Amino acid sequence: MKPVPPAGTALVGSGITYDAVRVGERFVNRVTVTETHLVLGAGLIGDFNPLHVDEVQAAASRYGGRILHGMLTSALMGAPLGMLFHGTAIAFLEHQVRFLAPVRAGDTLSTAWKVVEKHDKPKHAGGIVVLHGESRNQDTVVVAVAEAKMLVAAVGS
Repeated sequence: MKPVPPAGTALVGSGITYDAVRVGERFVNRVTVTETHLVLGAGLIGDFNPLHVDEVQAAASRYGGRILHGMLTSALMGAPLGMLFHGTAIAFLEHQVRFLAPVRAGDTLSTAWKVVEKHDKPKHAGGIVVLHGESRNQDTVVVAVAEAKMLVAAVGS
């Protein structure tokens, strides 16, 4: 499995091209969720549900404490694709996520993406890369699974 370059380290056009990516190829990324993700995330998306921002109320819930917004879990899963196709992505076409377990501040999420299909799109000088993703926490619990489609430029585009 290839690691995804850390944010801010890739050069423009340094991402994988459509021609270079292969079906079956896997890419991994790891990030530790922090208190900042919870707090800034709530403000960023305007979702101040007590499950995310009120420790006392969240502690009395089925989750036993505050959890990360699903939208932010989804974003943390999708962000490595932006880095993987940094400078070669034409468009992030689809991203579907199913949440299976809560994510909390302090969790370290390891997300593995696997290329499952490629569809040539000569009109766009590249093609669609279809990926399946799975994110696990530090206890190897699967917290989310996802499908994504990226329109990616070919070599020389």
